[in-house]
Amino acid sequence: MLKVVVCVSGGGTNLQAILDAVDNGQITNTEIVGVISNNAGAYALERAAAKNIPAVCISPKDYETRELFNEALLAGVHKFEPDLVVLAGFLVNIPPQMVSDFKNRIINIHPSLIPSFCGKGFYGLKVHEGALERGVKVTGATVHFVDDGTDTGPIIFQKAVEVKEGDTPKVLQQRVMEEAEWVILPKAINDIANGKVKIGGNV
Repeated sequence: MLKVVVCVSGGGTNLQAILDAVDNGQITNTEIVGVISNNAGAYALERAAAKNIPAVCISPKDYETRELFNEALLAGVHKFEPDLVVLAGFLVNIPPQMVSDFKNRIINIHPSLIPSFCGKGFYGLKVHEGALERGVKVTGATVHFVDDGTDTGPIIFQKAVEVKEGDTPKVLQQRVMEEAEWVILPKAINDIANGKVKIGGNV
């Protein structure tokens, strides 16, 4: 049984997609053992509570220094003893020690086809704004392992999404979530849980 901790900053739509996929059997051999948010007001915490999943807020605002926050976040993750950490819209730079402690056991969902519109400064709506400004016809989402860089780890899955005439960043964001993110993130977790993707990074 793969024990998973999900880290999320906002509404938790990707978390909901994971929970739904566990419920309907799209994800097997997996238990969501905890949810961590850096935002006390995140609706994701309510989604977790509704499923009786332990959920905690570990916010940088509650710590005097970034180092203290990093220590608290790392301790919070370790407390759940996860096999896999899923960053599902977690808008915090995770500490290098966490990448080291969970080497090849952290995955992230990014709302573009990496290497396009990724790296420093590309998160949330900014990704979709960048895609529309550039005039691309196709965008999408990527699930990848997390390494020391930003959006640089080995790619597990990508799914393309059409950019349509008249799209706004919000409209495009929603389509990318519905057609790509909510599809490939549960699939990646299921494949890892069932040995189809080696956690050692051999994607």
